Amino acid sequence: MLEVNFGPFPVLTTERLVLRRITKNDVQELFMMRSDEEIMRYICKPKPQSPEDVLPLVDKIDSLISNNEGIAWAMTLKGDSRMMGHISIHVIIKEHHRAEVGYMMPKEYHGKGLMDEALKAVLDYGFESLQLHSFEANVSPENTRSRKLLEKNNFKEEAHFKENFYWEGEFLDSVIYSLLRPA
Repeated sequence: MLEVNFGPFPVLTTERLVLRRITKNDVQELFMMRSDEEIMRYICKPKPQSPEDVLPLVDKIDSLISNNEGIAWAMTLKGDSRMMGHISIHVIIKEHHRAEVGYMMPKEYHGKGLMDEALKAVLDYGFESLQLHSFEANVSPENTRSRKLLEKNNFKEEAHFKENFYWEGEFLDSVIYSLLRPA
């Protein structure tokens, strides 16, 4: 079985980014992202009504990290500690050495290659430090930006599930992408 240990917290750096631990100081940015209609368009989670509504999310992330069940990073530009997106490794299936990756970033940062940079760092961490065998991503078929990002990073579409997810009175499709550990 896969052994996972997120202590001490792994801060990841890239050419332009620092991926650091999410804290309660990030509540305002989390609230702005989680309450933004455009960002949440493909994410079937309740939208918070106030910054206080995202405090349980920060607590949940802390618990996942403490229990070595998942990890999330605040994406920041070097020299600026303000969160400008986040990326996570969650739903870790230890017996199969597999985990799901997820991410979110406001539109103002799109088209700059920042999420691609963050994703590469997180995939490297997952394969090298955690010794994962594979990653998966679950996306809406209409989320072409996310699908292109995954395909650019060598993820392959494995399945297109028809109406397998029920959200707000509607059955929705899901597309599952997978990436195997490089040989």
